[in-house]
Amino acid sequence: MRGGPAGAGTSLKALTADETTFFHDGQVRFAEIEVVQGGANNGLGPRFNSNQCFSCHSQPAMGGTSPTQNPLSAVAHLNGATNSVPWFITSSGPIREARFKQSNGAPDGNVHALFVITGRSDAAGCNIAQFDFLPAGNPLTGQGGNPNIIFRIPTPVFGAGLIEAIPDSVILANMQANATQKSALGISGHPNSLLSGNVNRSANDGTITRFGWKAQNKSLLMFAAEAYNVEMGISNQLFPQERDETPACLFTAIPNDTLNFTTPATTATSNPAVISDIEAFANFMRMLAPPAPAPATPSSENGRATFAKIGCVHCHTPSLTTGAKIASGSSTSPSAALSNQTANLYSDLLVHHMGEGLADGITQGGAGPDEFRTAPLWGVGQRVFFLHDGRTTNLVEAIQDHRSRGSEANRVIEHFNRLTTQEQQEVIDFLRSL
Repeated sequence: MRGGPAGAGTSLKALTADETTFFHDGQVRFAEIEVVQGGANNGLGPRFNSNQCFSCHSQPAMGGTSPTQNPLSAVAHLNGATNSVPWFITSSGPIREARFKQSNGAPDGNVHALFVITGRSDAAGCNIAQFDFLPAGNPLTGQGGNPNIIFRIPTPVFGAGLIEAIPDSVILANMQANATQKSALGISGHPNSLLSGNVNRSANDGTITRFGWKAQNKSLLMFAAEAYNVEMGISNQLFPQERDETPACLFTAIPNDTLNFTTPATTATSNPAVISDIEAFANFMRMLAPPAPAPATPSSENGRATFAKIGCVHCHTPSLTTGAKIASGSSTSPSAALSNQTANLYSDLLVHHMGEGLADGITQGGAGPDEFRTAPLWGVGQRVFFLHDGRTTNLVEAIQDHRSRGSEANRVIEHFNRLTTQEQQEVIDFLRSL
């Protein structure tokens, strides 16, 4: 992993004073630790994976991904909770959420939370049991063990507002570009689409979804709202029902997170207190700057050229451009920080067949069992864990794992394997510079 300053976790440049106010408000809420009852929070549980956004998105700075030291073992026992730590959570391994392929013989695919609030001093009377994740496999790679469980690690949200601001037309034009070269390499890729006659990309409004490992979420507000309910058990106005409705384990009004009508906005100054947490989280992510790359070296620049030559750029598109008039909040005027910006994300935001070696057996929208969104590579130089389940800390292994039967990346990986050792190292140096 590249050393030096994080180069991440700060706001976009050219924010207005109001945008900065709401960015900092969201930043504070992103770090708040939730409890079941008491304090200025919305109520943890009944089932949850962690108790704050920051715990899962902290490497190399707030908004990132799974940290070097996993905090979930401590979270499991806070406030007297009686949780057992699942076998795939270790102090030096990645934060993982668990999805079940099937439940009661039917397709599932949903997140099954690691912990419950049973035993906590602020959850008296609640007595629900954890899900069963046994038998155990390799705790560091997450491989082996219960074949019904697949894992996901947190995706970084640096530069997420720029990703949200890329027009569908830009994504589709890039998909159609270099068609001959892509076809020769076996690369296709498509938006996460639900097909019904014409392409209906989002089941709600027909536009391209783009967040999450399978590009299953449309917007940062939806991304935040789903995570609040799934990862912390906090219902909200986008997901208003509790995921576990055991009466003895419900301690706050439902949905837990709503607009705060008791804190009126003033006409003189911005007042972020009126908005809900999910809106604050979305504001923080929307105005969070992308990671700054390391200074170029001869080796990293050689690697950049080789990365393009062998075909990696046909999925990991170096840059896409945001729309001309993107608003950041309630204002009808465009945000200078989000409009007409070049997003150096190294992703086409499409989903691709990655083969049986990476297949997780889960279908989300139009992304099938072996399909994943091209992971944006900005910031990869300071990530610890790789691939959707965090199975490796080795970037070369992550590259090699792109190759298996049915993967669109097979021919590109063959090209990588034909490189000299020095050329391969230059590619790694380039990736670690991002």
